[in-house]
Amino acid sequence: MSAEPLALDVARIGHSYGARRALDDVSFSVAAGSFTVLLGLNGAGKSTLFSLITHLYAAREGKIEIFGHDVARESGKALRRLGVVFQARTLDLELNVMQNFVYHAALHGIGPAETKRRGAGLLERAGLADRAKDKARDLSGGQMRRVEILRALLHEPLLLLLDEPTVGLDIKARADILAQVRALVAERNLAVLWTTHLIDEVAPSDDVVILHQGKVLARGSAENIVTQNGVVDIGAAFTAITGLAAAS
Repeated sequence: MSAEPLALDVARIGHSYGARRALDDVSFSVAAGSFTVLLGLNGAGKSTLFSLITHLYAAREGKIEIFGHDVARESGKALRRLGVVFQARTLDLELNVMQNFVYHAALHGIGPAETKRRGAGLLERAGLADRAKDKARDLSGGQMRRVEILRALLHEPLLLLLDEPTVGLDIKARADILAQVRALVAERNLAVLWTTHLIDEVAPSDDVVILHQGKVLARGSAENIVTQNGVVDIGAAFTAITGLAAAS
């Protein structure tokens, strides 16, 4: 019996902008049904890697697979299994929440009736059922981000990518979003790659990939990385590994 394919397999990825090397021999994987944190300071290469995984950029060095499908050669099959939340806000502020859902789902071939059924269920579970007819511009920053996450789930992906999803939010909104995404991992067996520069978003049980200046310097569970570096927490491990002050 063959083993279940990895949700995401990044193998020896490199990328340059002219003479500047943004990523250098980057390799790591995300198991199905797991929460993995891609941790690195601003400028580490996280957004470039995100763009390669989502096929916004073509990978010229190395290979990326999503559930066994090569993003370069089988982009349709790979990307159908992928939900994405970009760092920049992407809701149409003049549309209401459900209209944003309908527009997005149509890009995946899902009709309005099915979208409204799925969308209503997602909003109900997230405690946002009463905001379905509100314009996106009337939502708080945290609510906008939670709606973007729900929108990314409409086509029922198996892997969810979130690029710095809590930037600019207050402590409570950040905690609510983290709790929402962690619950999805448990409830839906969803694989998540969460990119951040914020140390306090890492839990001891999380899988962690530390990316610094375009290179993977450590990968494994947060607990193991802490133990291997003989320190008390992941912040101290990050400092020891990168030789820089810990992110905060």
